Amino acid sequence: MRGGFRKGVGIGPKKLDQMMKQVGINVEELEGVEEVVIKMADAELVFEDASVTIMKTPGSKMYQITGTPVERPKTKSAAETEVVGEGVAEPEPELRILPEDVEIVKEKVGCSEEEARAALTEAKGDLVEAISQLCGLDL
Repeated sequence: MRGGFRKGVGIGPKKLDQMMKQVGINVEELEGVEEVVIKMADAELVFEDASVTIMKTPGSKMYQITGTPVERPKTKSAAETEVVGEGVAEPEPELRILPEDVEIVKEKVGCSEEEARAALTEAKGDLVEAISQLCGLDL
């Protein structure tokens, strides 16, 4: 007998559950799941018969999906597309100016927060372009 286990005898579910709890791992079934969709760049995996198990460890959760996925091309919702005339145009993504970027521009150029934010907005968030613009450089 090596390692405390006999050949052909596995650990029972109760013993495994007890051992996992001793090391801080808790496993539970997520109830009421109707569908799970995994969105990729160009397609979606749809699990309509999904069973989801959550494994909780100290500091994290892991979700395990069991089922049969159906792959389908990614579709655009009405909120994601905007109809222009007869064609379809993609909406502009919302520009988010990060406070850290505003601070970097302020420090490098010595300008106000408003000037830094305006330059970053005009440069569509590009730090180098915003700093160059405030310094009067043409890229």
